Amino acid sequence: MDRVMTVLMILSISIIVMVLHSVRREHIRVEYSVSWLTSAVILLILSLNRDAVVWLAQLLGVASPAIAILMTVFFVFLFVGFRFSLRVSALKDANIALAQRVAILEFHIKSAHEQQKTANG
Repeated sequence: MDRVMTVLMILSISIIVMVLHSVRREHIRVEYSVSWLTSAVILLILSLNRDAVVWLAQLLGVASPAIAILMTVFFVFLFVGFRFSLRVSALKDANIALAQRVAILEFHIKSAHEQQKTANG
């Protein structure tokens, strides 16, 4: 169990460092880093507090605290993945709307250009 807690602590700290480094270098936007930082802090708190892990195992109804940790890690990253899926879906919809607007503008520009040719010509 101690090894699992140590690995979880190292993983959590690594995620925090990577996210902060990415924010500093502007590879990730601040609003997206909040999910990752929150997840990493939750996992760090769990890795530092053995009583919380035992309580969580009892709450989840599992025999081993290590299984409770794995379940927590799974659900935290599942939540982060779901949150990003929502964001990607919204961006896709916005991209489609933008492409349609560009096509309409191109049509109007082409029509205006043709009208100008016929008027001059």
